[in-house]
This record gives sequence, structure tokens and C-alpha cells, in this order.
Amino acid sequence: MAPVLDFPNELEVRIDTPLGGHVKRRDDGRIEFVSPIACPFNYGSANNTQAPDGDREDVIVLGEKLERGANVRVPVLGRVRFIDAGQQDHKWLCGDVLTQYEINRIRRFFKLYSRAKRLLNALSFASGATRFEGIELPETSLPHVALPV
Repeated sequence: MAPVLDFPNELEVRIDTPLGGHVKRRDDGRIEFVSPIACPFNYGSANNTQAPDGDREDVIVLGEKLERGANVRVPVLGRVRFIDAGQQDHKWLCGDVLTQYEINRIRRFFKLYSRAKRLLNALSFASGATRFEGIELPETSLPHVALPV
């Protein structure tokens, strides 16, 4: 079993891909790839953080569409565990409410996304496993979320 993660209460996030967007950008604004599937949530990165890949830590922001470039302070609800080309690429999960519907939607998206990312990595000769490993929730959120048995 993985060690218990110390979740921050909130993060300051810069939105890179708004809800419904198709373009995934790097921290410097360059296009990383264009997805045929619209992003089902706002996607950005946490200010003043650094992920193992050298970029800022990725963040999913649930709720209404936010503009690209917007900076928002949002509560942390959990974390999506993801491995990309053999490297940890986890994503903070933020917003006001996390429902079972949202958990299921995020799982479905990342199962599909991991397949697409594996193909993209193969085409760019990136080595190492790419997979979705699940969703972690802080202990304080468990009473508020009905997790599947």
C-alpha cells in the first residue's frame, strides 16, 4: 500500500486548458498536443511547485469553465495518480465538491487518456510505462464521498 500523502488544503492554479478545450500546453505556453477529445474539466498547473518532469505540478479544477490564463485559488479534494513514460505525473484534484459522478467521470477520462498518451509516447519514442493508477482522497474527504466497494 502507498504511504499516506499529506494533502495541501488549497492550491493557487493557473488554467492552461479550459473545460471543453482541446489544446494541452506546456508551462511556457507552447502546444504539447491537440486532443481529439474535449477536456472534461479545467486543467492547469499549481504555481510555485515543481513536478518530477521539471514542470509545475498538474491540477484538475472541477466546476464551471475558467478562462485560459486565469489564476484561481481552489481547495484540494484529492489526487489522480498517473505515470507518464515511466515518470510520476500525478495531478491534483481541486474544486468545491467531489461527487461519485465526478470520480467515475475522472476515472473514465484517465483510462482513455492513458491509452492516447501511450500512443503519443510511442510515436515520439518516449520509453517507460504510461498508466492511470487511480484516485487518492485525503482522509477528511472520505465521509463526504461514497466510494465504490
